[in-house]
Amino acid sequence: MRLWLAIILSALCGYLALSYELLWFRVYLIAKGALGSCFALLLGTYLLALAAGAWLSRRFCWERVSADAPKYFRLIANFLFVAYVLAFLSIPLYSWYCVASYRESRIPWMALAAGFIGVAFPLIAHASISVDSNAGPRLSYLYLANIVGSAAGSLLTGFCLMDLWPLQHLSLFLLLLGLAIVSALLARGGFTRRQLAIRLSLLTAIGAGASLITPRLFNGFYERLQLGPEYTSNYHFAHVLENRNSVITITPDKVVHGGGTYDGAVNIDPKRPDINQIFRAYAVSALHAEPRQVLMIGLSLGSWAQVIAHHPAVEKLTVVELNPGYLDLIRKYPEVASLLQNPKIEIVIDDGRRWLNRHPDRKFDLIVFNTMAHWIASSAHVLSREFFELVRAHLAPGGVYYYNSTSSSRSLKTAATVFTDVRLIASFVAASDRRISFDLDRFREILTNYRIDGRRLFDPSNTEHRAELDRIVRALTYQDVPREKILSRTPALALITDDNMGYEWDDAL
Repeated sequence: MRLWLAIILSALCGYLALSYELLWFRVYLIAKGALGSCFALLLGTYLLALAAGAWLSRRFCWERVSADAPKYFRLIANFLFVAYVLAFLSIPLYSWYCVASYRESRIPWMALAAGFIGVAFPLIAHASISVDSNAGPRLSYLYLANIVGSAAGSLLTGFCLMDLWPLQHLSLFLLLLGLAIVSALLARGGFTRRQLAIRLSLLTAIGAGASLITPRLFNGFYERLQLGPEYTSNYHFAHVLENRNSVITITPDKVVHGGGTYDGAVNIDPKRPDINQIFRAYAVSALHAEPRQVLMIGLSLGSWAQVIAHHPAVEKLTVVELNPGYLDLIRKYPEVASLLQNPKIEIVIDDGRRWLNRHPDRKFDLIVFNTMAHWIASSAHVLSREFFELVRAHLAPGGVYYYNSTSSSRSLKTAATVFTDVRLIASFVAASDRRISFDLDRFREILTNYRIDGRRLFDPSNTEHRAELDRIVRALTYQDVPREKILSRTPALALITDDNMGYEWDDAL
C-alpha cells in the first residue's frame, strides 16, 4: 500500500472512529441519566476494545506484505465492513437493550464494533510501512493523519453535523461513508471485474437497505432509551429536538427532559397538581421586597422565566441559557410563548459560569438557578464553593441567590459556608450576605394579585383558590430552616469544590 493512500485511509478511519464515539457517548449518557461516570466508563470501554482489536491484529502481521499486497486490502476492507455495520446497528439495538435492562445495569455494549475498528490501524501500518530506516517517520505520518481525522470528527460531526442532522441521519451518513471506504479498498483487492462488481453491488444494496430501514430502526429510539422497561410501543414524545448541545424531549403531559434528565415542565399555575412545583418560583416574593434586576441561569421551557418576569417589581430579567433549542420549543406552548416577546426579558445563549466571569460588573437583586440534579455529570460546575463565590460577587447589597439543591446536604452546607444567611424552601436554597427578609405576608399579597399575560392566577372570591393559596403559604412556612441549623446538622460533610467534583464520583465524600 502506498504511503499517501495509507495516510488518507488513517485519517478517514480516525474520523469515523471519533464520530462513532460521540454518537455512542450521547446515547449512553441519555440511557444512564447523565451520570458523572458515563464518560469514564464509555471511554474506558472504547479504548480497551480498540487495544484488544489492535492486539488481535498481530496474527495477521507476520507475513511480508510485498508477497501478497491485495490480500491486505481485502483484509482491512473485511474488518472495516464488519466494524461499520456493527457500529451502525449498535445504536438502535442499544435502545432495545435498555427496554430489557434497568438503568443501573446498562453497560456500554459497543465494544465489539470498537474492537473491529481497532484492528484496522495496525493492518494499515503493516501494509504501508517497510522495515527500513524510514519506518519511524512513516509511522508518525500515519499517527498524525489518524489524529487529524479524529480531530475532524470532533469538529465536523460534534460541532457541525450534530446541529444539522438528528442521530439517525448521522448514523446512516457514517455507515455510508464507511461502506464507501470499504468499496475503495476492495477495488484494490485483486478481484476480477466480475468478482468486484458482485461485491460492490452487495455494498450498494446494504447501503440502500440501511437507508430504507433507518427510520423504522430509530422509531421510538429516545423513548426506549429514557423509559427503559416502562416503554410501550404506542408511547411517543410530543417533541424531540436534537442539536450539538443535547437532546431535548417533551412528554405529552409537558414534562421536559434535557439529555435524558428531568428539566422541568410547562406549567405556570401554582395550584395543584403543580407538576413542576412552580410555587417555588413565586416564592421569590417572600425573599426580596423589590427584585428589580434579576438574573436567571437556565431557561428550559421558560416556566420559571415567565413567572419571574411578571413579578410586579421586576424591571429586567436577564436569562442565560446554554442550549438555543429551548427557544424553538417555547414557541410551541402558549403558556410561555409570550416571554420571547416580553421587553423585560433579555435571553443570552451562553454558559452561565462563563457569562458571569465575562461580566464582573453586573449586579443583581436576585439570581435564580433551577439547578441540575446534584448527582449528574458536571453538577459540581454549578454547586461548588467556587461557583457560589462567583455568584456572590454578582449580588447587589441585600441580593439573594436562589437555587435548587435537589436535596443535596453537601450543596446546602457549601452554600451555608459561603453566604451569611441561608434558608431552605422545599428543595431550593435562598442565600445572601445579609439577613433574608422572609416575609410571608408580602408573599401572600403579591401572589393573590399575580397576573401573567393579563390573566389573574387567584380569584379571592373562589373558595378553592383561597384554600390553595393557604396551602402554598403553609408549605413555605414549614420549609423555613435557618443557616445555623443547617450547619449543625452537617458537621461531617465535605464541601463541594471544583476539585473534588462533589457527588459526580463518590457519594460518600
